[in-house]
Amino acid sequence: METDAAPEAIWGLWADVSNWGDWNADIASIRISGAFEAGAEIVMTPAGDDPVHLLVAETAVNELFVDEARFDGLLLRTTHRLDQGESLRTQVTYRMEITGTGADEVGPQIGPAVTGDWPDTMAALVELAQAR
Repeated sequence: METDAAPEAIWGLWADVSNWGDWNADIASIRISGAFEAGAEIVMTPAGDDPVHLLVAETAVNELFVDEARFDGLLLRTTHRLDQGESLRTQVTYRMEITGTGADEVGPQIGPAVTGDWPDTMAALVELAQAR
């Protein structure tokens, strides 16, 4: 997705984990253990679901962050990236990789279940960033 919002505006929303619910309607509650940097743990509870434990694996301010979730022998690694798009616009990309035991079998079911709301989530993120 491309936007006129500055990378700093989107990064600011990403780094403000306690307020992710402002742009991600699926979050019932969320908390982070410390600063938004590699090594931080995020516990995110989707509406009507069990908590998901994420590890912030990597951050590069105004460029990207990577989170990882592990369960049942699987690793779900999601990269959230900001790049320069066309006409100096900001390109926002979310990409998930699923690896581990049985990933080839269960990945095709898990992936779409996790990423299905990403277009709406990204649209709300971009809209909020543009308003700032």
